[in-house]
Amino acid sequence: WQQCAAVRAADNAAAHELIGRVRAAVAAIPDVEIVGDPDDRLPHIVTFSALYADGESLVRELDRRGLALASGSACTSSTLEPSHVLAAMGALTHGNVRLTLPWEAAVPERQGGIERLIAHLPEVVAGVRAQLGAQGL
Repeated sequence: WQQCAAVRAADNAAAHELIGRVRAAVAAIPDVEIVGDPDDRLPHIVTFSALYADGESLVRELDRRGLALASGSACTSSTLEPSHVLAAMGALTHGNVRLTLPWEAAVPERQGGIERLIAHLPEVVAGVRAQLGAQGL
């Protein structure tokens, strides 16, 4: 049991660092808001909202680059309704993207995926905004 707890703690620490890197990269993109506390949070999840962009379009473009994310929030993932949880938090309810990191044992290349996400995200957000006619707003 103690060995499992140690493995989980190490994985959580690594996930917290990776998500922290994503949060920093997202914060550098204009008009993109990170949802939630930077420190007091689950170590393996980040949600962000891109103003002037559709969440599903962002997810589709990231998928074309081999990156698996979701739009909306987990509580409304099976509907097209805006998340009541995000609304209650005062976050944008459209243009949301959610990243949930798997255990490193399940996806040993997760750090490489984060590197690719960080590299592609600014271009993807800009491209989706341009498709929607919202570039330069």
